[in-house]
Amino acid sequence: MTKKMKTADGSTVYYLDGKMHNWDGPAYIPQGNKRLAEYYLFGVKHTKEQWEEKKKDVNGQPWYKTAAGKSAGARV
Repeated sequence: MTKKMKTADGSTVYYLDGKMHNWDGPAYIPQGNKRLAEYYLFGVKHTKEQWEEKKKDVNGQPWYKTAAGKSAGARV
């Protein structure tokens, strides 16, 4: 579970297992300034574009419940 932490200077940091991580948005927002936000997944820094691309790859459904899985002849 991702944990949210506010620092004394007003920065917001999201952590998962001790590493900066957030699937829902930037993991680091310095002093509340969203223009300077930084995106991290499992402790690895990404650009906003890279983060958006990685987020698209995760849909939360197993392969056998997707349309592609059924059209490929998967037994359900």
